[in-house]
Amino acid sequence: MDERAFEMAQQRELDEREAAIAARVRYEGVSLSECEECGVEIPQERRDAVKGCRLCTECQAFEDKRNAGVRRG
Repeated sequence: MDERAFEMAQQRELDEREAAIAARVRYEGVSLSECEECGVEIPQERRDAVKGCRLCTECQAFEDKRNAGVRRG
């Protein structure tokens, strides 16, 4: 991998990490009634249990799997 490609990959990783952090902060309060990814209604039980949730359980599972290798903090 050449140096420019490596720098671009590092910047992309940094941008994704910052976006994930910003999204967590933005949605700590009221849960959404519909998933922001697929539009499916989020069950009231999930909204009560996970304050600030914005994804249905299927989309959240996909997001968790996608972010499994990303270090936080």
